[in-house]
Amino acid sequence: MLRRNTRLRREYLYRKSLEGKERVLYEKKRKIRQALAEGKPIPTELRNEEAALRQEIDLEDDQTQELKSTIDDEYSNAGIENPKILLTTSRDPSSRLTQFVKELKIVFPNAQRINRGGQVISEIVESCRAQEYSDLIMVHEHRGEPDGLIVCHLPYGPTAYFGLSNVVTRHDIKDKGVLGTMSEQYPHLIFNNFNTKLGQRTVNILKHLFPVPKPDAKRIITFANQSDYISFRHHMYEKPAGVKSIDIKEVGPRFELRLYQVKLGTMDQTEAQNEWVIRPYMNSGKKRIAL
Repeated sequence: MLRRNTRLRREYLYRKSLEGKERVLYEKKRKIRQALAEGKPIPTELRNEEAALRQEIDLEDDQTQELKSTIDDEYSNAGIENPKILLTTSRDPSSRLTQFVKELKIVFPNAQRINRGGQVISEIVESCRAQEYSDLIMVHEHRGEPDGLIVCHLPYGPTAYFGLSNVVTRHDIKDKGVLGTMSEQYPHLIFNNFNTKLGQRTVNILKHLFPVPKPDAKRIITFANQSDYISFRHHMYEKPAGVKSIDIKEVGPRFELRLYQVKLGTMDQTEAQNEWVIRPYMNSGKKRIAL
């Protein structure tokens, strides 16, 4: 099994390297097309390759000229198969963390929760691969307060590391009359203010934790980005008097996420390459918006 996983991982990285070469070639052809369209001279660094590249351009049509990634797409089965998620925690979780993970189990459809016990991360990841889970979510805490959430896509990655703050569970709200009923419908998703390339990558990681909803579903989950802090909100709505009257109730839980690392691999692979990681200088001087 270990040799098989190593071989599959090697093949995956090889396909990814081929995709990188195709991206470089695509960029060269794009520059030549742009120069020809604007009537400008061919860039100096491409003049030796101009004849070969123009011959390839002449043979392309509307479908083949666009850069595509189908073989190496990490979410190629999205929309075809529903995600299957395993939820777990750090070792020896507090009662508050356990309560929070129980609520997350209902937030994510088709999720299963297990007690961490004495299992190490490599054993959990290997078990998830064997049972064909699509994602592994692990929640961490500090002094009884949830402070970290890891989303690991299987079998090859990526893995996103989020800081977790301002957690308010349904259990924390004393007035139960203001809460809506926790539904297990597949939710509609709202992503607000994810404008950068990293923001779209984050959206891609988060949205594939949820299956495709039915058009008449009355459950809504919102991820709203404000200064790189992602606010999670969970609502249900009803139409008591038709379309002119909409009653919205927050279901909970609510929390804030902040992305600090994206790794091209699973969480047990310490040698995996970092796609993006936050640096100390990003928090000082002029504010730099990542998402």
